[in-house]
Amino acid sequence: MSQLSKRKAGHIEAVLSGQVNAKAVDTGFDRVRFEHCALPELDLQDIDLSVEFLGKRLRRPFLISSMTGGHPDAVGINAVLAEAAQTLGIALGVGSQRVALSGGGFQGTDRSLRRIAPDVALYGNVGAAQLREYCPNRMQRAVDMIDADALIVHLNPLQEALQANGDTRWNGLLSRLEQVCIQLPVPVIVKEVGFGISATVATRLVECGVSAVDVAGAGGTSWSAVEGWLSDDFQRVEIAEMYRDWGIPTATALRQIRAVLPDLPLIGSGGIRHGLDAARALRLGAHLVGQAGPLLKAAIDGIEPLLAHFAALEQGLRLACFATGSSNLISLRKATLLEED
Repeated sequence: MSQLSKRKAGHIEAVLSGQVNAKAVDTGFDRVRFEHCALPELDLQDIDLSVEFLGKRLRRPFLISSMTGGHPDAVGINAVLAEAAQTLGIALGVGSQRVALSGGGFQGTDRSLRRIAPDVALYGNVGAAQLREYCPNRMQRAVDMIDADALIVHLNPLQEALQANGDTRWNGLLSRLEQVCIQLPVPVIVKEVGFGISATVATRLVECGVSAVDVAGAGGTSWSAVEGWLSDDFQRVEIAEMYRDWGIPTATALRQIRAVLPDLPLIGSGGIRHGLDAARALRLGAHLVGQAGPLLKAAIDGIEPLLAHFAALEQGLRLACFATGSSNLISLRKATLLEED
């Protein structure tokens, strides 16, 4: 197994350890309170949770966020995730395709996912740091190898800076991203990995042609803590712990981006714990809600625990719609809030 594949495997071990979440920062969702509707005039089971995102209709507004790719264990995990996505009619983002693009084998990021999930919104995934070494044609290969509906480009400068031999050359990447947006025939989604995207950065991304943004805010898994967990360098561990709680809380990122980019397709991820958090994210401007860490733990045990997780997530969201008198997600986005700060 290559060093890159070993690191990808280590990331999964770190997340499963339960020791790499943020500590002193939270998502901000607990400070978002809906006004209760005591007379909803709705049948709970008739509430419509479907949504259209980047031209594809989803039965539920959920995204299985990118988390596994580039190592042998990803094959089985991604197969379970793809089966769940197909069953539920939700979106699926694969983990990094860097290993596959570098000739290290597909390892969970090939067309078998499309065969398992022929109808889902399936998103490829490469790191922004790879824009320097990969031309747009290589990005097209990332799309083609899984027959993707869109390509996610993830931003992780702080994570790279905390890695031994991480890529810290981030100058000039915006223009390269613009070329990818121009040349790819599918939409480009840009996401963080858990430190959040500001309104200023989101505006620059839209100006260069990005179709959607996943805020991936602070309050859930801390990728600073992940890198510290994996390191055997005491100084690096100490610095990683210093930045465990760095970032823009998810609720703050959603609110700020939506205020300046009212029509931008948004994904809310980063510390989504349950269906009420999902409802809060949707009310603050997200069109889809993403989860990664909690799904990884469920998927390791197979399809049934994963489907049970999503059933609970859906029920929590459906109850929020019911208790605010919202017959669908369009109505939920207009639901009255008691406070947002």
